[in-house]
Amino acid sequence: MPLPSFRTVRDVYEYLLTFVNLEKGQAVEFKLDRMRDLARRLGDPQAASPCLHVAGSKGKGSVSTMLARILEASGRKTGLYTSPHLLDFRERITRAGEFFPDSAYLDAMGELEPLVAGAGPERFVGNELPTFFELATLLAFLVYRREGCDAAVYDVGLGGRLDSTNIVTPEASVITVIELEHTEYLGTTIPAIAGEKAGIIKPGVPVFTGSRDPEALGVFRKIAGELGSPLRILSEEVSLNELRITRSGTEVVASFRDPEVFPEPLRLRTPLIGEAQAENAALAALAARLSSFRPSPEAVLEGIARASLPGRFQILPGEPPVILDGAHTPASMTYTARAFRSLFPGPAVLVFACAEDKRPQEMARVLSGQFRTAIVTRPGTFKKSEPEIAAEAFRSAGFEVDLVPDTEEALGVGMERAREAGIPLLVTGSFYLCAAALAAFRERAT
Repeated sequence: MPLPSFRTVRDVYEYLLTFVNLEKGQAVEFKLDRMRDLARRLGDPQAASPCLHVAGSKGKGSVSTMLARILEASGRKTGLYTSPHLLDFRERITRAGEFFPDSAYLDAMGELEPLVAGAGPERFVGNELPTFFELATLLAFLVYRREGCDAAVYDVGLGGRLDSTNIVTPEASVITVIELEHTEYLGTTIPAIAGEKAGIIKPGVPVFTGSRDPEALGVFRKIAGELGSPLRILSEEVSLNELRITRSGTEVVASFRDPEVFPEPLRLRTPLIGEAQAENAALAALAARLSSFRPSPEAVLEGIARASLPGRFQILPGEPPVILDGAHTPASMTYTARAFRSLFPGPAVLVFACAEDKRPQEMARVLSGQFRTAIVTRPGTFKKSEPEIAAEAFRSAGFEVDLVPDTEEALGVGMERAREAGIPLLVTGSFYLCAAALAAFRERAT
């Protein structure tokens, strides 16, 4: 492999894409030995700052962002690592959601490059080249070390047990809600998937979960007990009242069972929209407060109030309303549909796409309560998709379906219909579709 030359962060991203990438559906054998060896050769940059580690089937990006914002509000320079990105590779590696200077990414790549450029498989553990996600994770470790971060939050890419981020030793582990997802990699049952997520639990390190699933909780209790890790379950620790969801965000009053956590109820406000975000905010507050970071109640409130993420029930400014939501499982689509119906109860236009490994039949049933027609397309070209199968799923759920395979064309059709009728447009089913919509509607999004 020729030696690369990096003038821009885009050059770095294009180079990393030459390595095997699970996000594109390419086959990957999960193992941590290679990741540990690569980190060791770089001086274990992941150990440069204390961190929090977040896994889960949904909500982990939101919880990770809230946690990073809380730590920033408490005075710590905090690295935040999330995936996927929507428009810009730098979205993955930020200071609590804000980009570092480009030089930070380029200088870190200057450290990483000699390890991999021109090297054959024999140079690496297992005689296999590193993957895109391994290298992106190492780049994050290096950026945070170079930039002098004194805290970091890592969002697991897939699963937990064998994820590239799982070489960190966190101050606390956080596991959000568990669903049947990525079953080809994580298992076909809730206990199997929960076991993979619980792989981030470390001996003696406290763990917090927002899961309510009895099977998942059984797995977490067993593994946490075996490792001597104190387990806190959100539904047992916090009661949520006075939920209020508006087009500008979510508000809820959280009362904590243990007065040592927060002696008085907290009125949590976040610009992130939906019932699930109220639970995410409470989980972030609980985990942050009981971690060794111990932020003040004021820092918790400020951090949650400043947490924002693209593609999470994102309402673009202007008319007609355009809502982008990356929900891609039946459970997350249920939250999306509930929030949409509450805020936009009348007729609306739907553009839907999903990757080939998702469950469009169940998502179509969830959306059928408000929508009668659907424009079905591809979620861009990055991930494999079968729009014909998705279209048939929506027809089976009683929809009138327009199959428009070209993503940009489908978004244009949706916008034209919404504008002509003066009604909202919901774009959902995939973060990659949201990314395409943000690019297509860029003027509206800024």
